[in-house]
Amino acid sequence: MNNGVEMPMLGYGVYQVDPADCERCVTDALEVGYRSIDTAQAYYNEEGVGKAIAKSGIAREDLFITTKIWISNAGEQKAADSIKRSLEKLDTDYIDLLLIHQPFSDYYGTYRAMEKAYADGLVHTIGVSNFLSDRLADICNFAEVTPAVDQVETHVFQQQKKLRRTLDKYGVAHMAWGQFAEGKNGYFTNPVLAAIGAKYGKSTAQVALRFLIQNGVIVIPKSTHMDRMRENLDVFDFTLDHDDMDAIAALDEGKSLFFDHHDGESIEGILAFGKQAA
Repeated sequence: MNNGVEMPMLGYGVYQVDPADCERCVTDALEVGYRSIDTAQAYYNEEGVGKAIAKSGIAREDLFITTKIWISNAGEQKAADSIKRSLEKLDTDYIDLLLIHQPFSDYYGTYRAMEKAYADGLVHTIGVSNFLSDRLADICNFAEVTPAVDQVETHVFQQQKKLRRTLDKYGVAHMAWGQFAEGKNGYFTNPVLAAIGAKYGKSTAQVALRFLIQNGVIVIPKSTHMDRMRENLDVFDFTLDHDDMDAIAALDEGKSLFFDHHDGESIEGILAFGKQAA
């Protein structure tokens, strides 16, 4: 990343993992071989991540932990307090990567709290999530510390080509959420992905992950099943050729399959949740 910190290209995400099941899922992921875990205040499962890490016996320096500050904790003081709570829930002395979860409310105040935590060594890297080109350019030009990462919806049907130009301009790493699009658009039976998978003896999911990784996108696929966790991790023994990459690039529709951050009704839904979450 732009501050010299190294982050695994493939990690394990716990979005929508039941808090009651999170410890077990993260324990399984660590056993399979994952060393990067992505959580958030608004997932309500930071404690499960912390318990799994504590019981794993894996040295803390061999793990990479990401969490995110939710809208309800926006603002300099509230964000600072929430960082302390996240450290307690994760049972760790530092967070490897801390992100602003959504570009709403007083996100500049939030970012100032993150910059201070970074300076104090409580956080090793800071960044943003769901910042599209306009908001990303804004914060890159006016914050003291340039974000190291922007985590955004990214999959074969929404490849974020416009945003990628802004990311590359400011040296911000591209990180995906929703890399399987939650199965929308017939994702797991897509004929292009299936044909390429047959060529390499890989699943459509593995082909999709490999496409993102070869494009320099950090991925954090989620599964609650160990066999699928293993499958998602097994994407480093093949390389898609130029024709494969072009065929998958052509699947891009250039729009969200979930919500539009420039649409008022979509934003109001996020903000309504943000007033009560985390």
